[in-house]
This record gives sequence, C-alpha cells and structure tokens, in this order.
Amino acid sequence: MRRWVYLSFTLFVFAVQAGQLPLTVSEIGLMLRSGYSSNLLMQELSTRHFADTVDETKEKTLVKAGASAELIAALKSGIYSLTPEKTAVVREKIAIAEQRRAEQAEAARKSDTAYQARIVRERSAKSPNLNTGSTAAISEFLKGDLIQLHNGAVAHADETALANKKLIAFYFSADWCAPCRKFTPQLVDYYKRVAPEHPEFEIVFYSADRSLFAMEKYMREQSMPWLAIDFSKLKEKARLSREANGAARCARRRS
Repeated sequence: MRRWVYLSFTLFVFAVQAGQLPLTVSEIGLMLRSGYSSNLLMQELSTRHFADTVDETKEKTLVKAGASAELIAALKSGIYSLTPEKTAVVREKIAIAEQRRAEQAEAARKSDTAYQARIVRERSAKSPNLNTGSTAAISEFLKGDLIQLHNGAVAHADETALANKKLIAFYFSADWCAPCRKFTPQLVDYYKRVAPEHPEFEIVFYSADRSLFAMEKYMREQSMPWLAIDFSKLKEKARLSREANGAARCARRRS
C-alpha cells in the first residue's frame, strides 16, 4: 500500500512540475481531447507559452484533436513562442521530466511484477498438489465447499466429509446434458450398492449447469446421494475440471 501511495505522490509532483512548463503540440492535443476548448487553451498559452513548432504533421495532429483554425494560426504565428534559447532550456527540462516518469513507470512495473510473482508463489505454496493423487490433498482443497441432499433439501456437508476417503471419483455432469441424465440413475444405483460396503469410497458432483437452480433441480430429480461442490465455489475449483480434461487427453493418447 505504501508503495502505491509513494508512486502516486511522485507522479503528482511530476505532473505539477510539468504543468508549470510551456506547452508542446503533444500536450495541447491531449488537453483538447480531454475537453479543453481552443479559446481556453489560448488563455493557458498566454501564461505558459509555447515551446514547440507546428509543421504539417503536427498541424494534422492538432486538427484531429479538435483545434480551431484560430488556435493553429496563433501557434504558427509564434505569438506564444519563447525565444530559441528559452525553448532549448524548456525542452531539456521536459526531456528530464519524461525520463523520470519513464523510470518511475518502469520501477512500478517491475515492482508490480515482483508482487504478482510473490502472490503466485504464496498461493502455490498454500494450494495442495492435486496431481499426487492424495485424497488428503483433495479433502483439504474442498474443505467447507461441499453440499449434499438431506431430506430433499440441499445443505452444506460436514467439513470432514472426505477426511477418511481413499478413493474419490469426480462426476462431471449437468442437467442440460441428455446422455448424463440417462447415465446418472445407473450411477445412483451403483453408488447405493457399493458405498455402504466401501465407506472409503466417495463421489463428488462437479456441476456444469449454468445456474444454481438448474444444479439443485438436477440433484433433487436424480436423488443424488453423493457429495457435490457448492455452485458458488465452482469457479474456484476449476482446476479440477482442467486437470480432469488433461488426464482424459493423456488417456486418449495412450490408447
């Protein structure tokens, strides 16, 4: 936070310093595009002066920015211009200010890159490695984010629901998927037969439905007896879907 306060203050100082310098075509163009009128700019020029020249290319730039013919004529006439000596001094100051801004921007970019890299490292350190196949890692990853049907109502599952599981199968399905709807009753029957005999086994439903209503409707209609990832947490658990897709592609290549 302090870094950004310092950066903002520094850029503000540069902006104030630059504001005391004579104007250039580039700055006039920016001011016109930001809402300054040509008349207002001429008033500004009468106190700050003009430290630039207007050739054909710069004139087109000014016209495109919305400069009036009167403003362009005044700039070309030299009535707001400084002497060549003063212009050279001003341009040197402008170059120094621009160099400082560029250096500050680069320092901010590097600082932000380092900050983002640190965040990624911290998140990676905290995030369990699901590729190990460890059910403990999966249990920790889904802790507090599971739901299940209870007497026809959807309720949050206990945080330890996966704690003692040795085999966890993810069921990627959706209410809109016709083949899924055909297969789900068969999976329900299988689960009801196997789960009581093998308490170390669990299925977790990962919904591809487009709304909470559709997901819960699907769970109720199919009487899903297994756990499911809370709809509001699905985006946070997207790596499960990505890793499942990656595993499926590897399996297809092997076959």
